[in-house]
Amino acid sequence: MGESSLETKNKVVGLKQTLRAIQQDKTCVVYLANDVDEHIVKKIKLASHGKNVKIVITRVGRKELGQICRIDVSAAVVALVQE
Repeated sequence: MGESSLETKNKVVGLKQTLRAIQQDKTCVVYLANDVDEHIVKKIKLASHGKNVKIVITRVGRKELGQICRIDVSAAVVALVQE
């Protein structure tokens, strides 16, 4: 996982924002924490079906993924977006 890419401003954090970005075809890569709940994984996979979205399950948990993204809370889902 490219930590430097997750520190960029072109990302959305959280399930709702990620699903919205996927729906609007703005997302190219979705990063999931390794301790994310299975229902979240299913929602992301369902939304990404038929779209050119790469789903990556990271080696870090939600708390560390939030820290990598430079936010003060844990993050289960982070998506890189194209402006």
